[in-house]
Amino acid sequence: MPNAPHTNDPDTMFAVTFKEALRRRGLPLEHVRDHLQSHGITLSIATLSYWQSGRSLPEKPQSLRAIDVLEPFLGLASGTLRSLLRRRPRGWVPPHDLTAIRGVYGENSAVEQALGDGFAQFNAGLRRLVVHETVLVNAHRFVDEIRVTVAVRAVHDDARHLTVVHTLDSTRADTGTIDLTVPHGPPPSVRVRPELNCVVAEIPLGRRLVRNETAVIEYALRSTATTGVSHRYERRVTTPLQSYLLHLRFHPSAVPSKCWHYYGRRIDTEPQSRQLASLDDFSTTHLLPMKCTPGVYGIEWRWTD
Repeated sequence: MPNAPHTNDPDTMFAVTFKEALRRRGLPLEHVRDHLQSHGITLSIATLSYWQSGRSLPEKPQSLRAIDVLEPFLGLASGTLRSLLRRRPRGWVPPHDLTAIRGVYGENSAVEQALGDGFAQFNAGLRRLVVHETVLVNAHRFVDEIRVTVAVRAVHDDARHLTVVHTLDSTRADTGTIDLTVPHGPPPSVRVRPELNCVVAEIPLGRRLVRNETAVIEYALRSTATTGVSHRYERRVTTPLQSYLLHLRFHPSAVPSKCWHYYGRRIDTEPQSRQLASLDDFSTTHLLPMKCTPGVYGIEWRWTD
């Protein structure tokens, strides 16, 4: 069968063995969770579901202890599941997961439409580690410049470029010009898609990376549009970041009356959290999450007039 799982792969074998043991014993995940809790181990239903689907594997000490408790409960010989967990090299990250990416961007998003067939390999060779961006709101109350610094790690050999996609305010895509530049190195390949309100760029790395090597990429996105008003800026995060900093600076004549930080799991749903954000004496505010899990992070602002 062409779509049969690769049962010689340890990751797949763990998921298959775990799922089959659950089926054979007729155990819903709620019973597994409760059994673990009786042994002082707290794991969520989602975590157990990820184990049986192969989306993630037990790695943390508590998860490995859970495996030892579950083997007799599932009728498995001691060490059966443990033997299917191969050791991960330091810095290992999950494989490219289109489902997870669509979970943040939404199905058939503007990003997917802009990338076309390239969406299937959207930065598959790189893992973002740190993202720092400064967003400037001009005197016309419009985001006219975004400066970004990204630290990445190669997840396989021969990584050559970083693909970035920025969603634009509709007026910015329709009027004026959009420039995406890098301070060092060759110019990036840039495509503006006004019908999708986005810009796509492939930014060359300083050199080809081998697996686990890191690189730092800097770029700036500028607009010459003079019409329209911006009310928010957000970043879509598809894999966990070590650090994310969004620094927003307002022109002194365009300081808003209120700002909010927000976080949502995907772009087409209401934020899970939204809280007032203060401005400092330099007309700036910033967002610096303690943990940056996948989702949508942003700052929204309003003027009274």
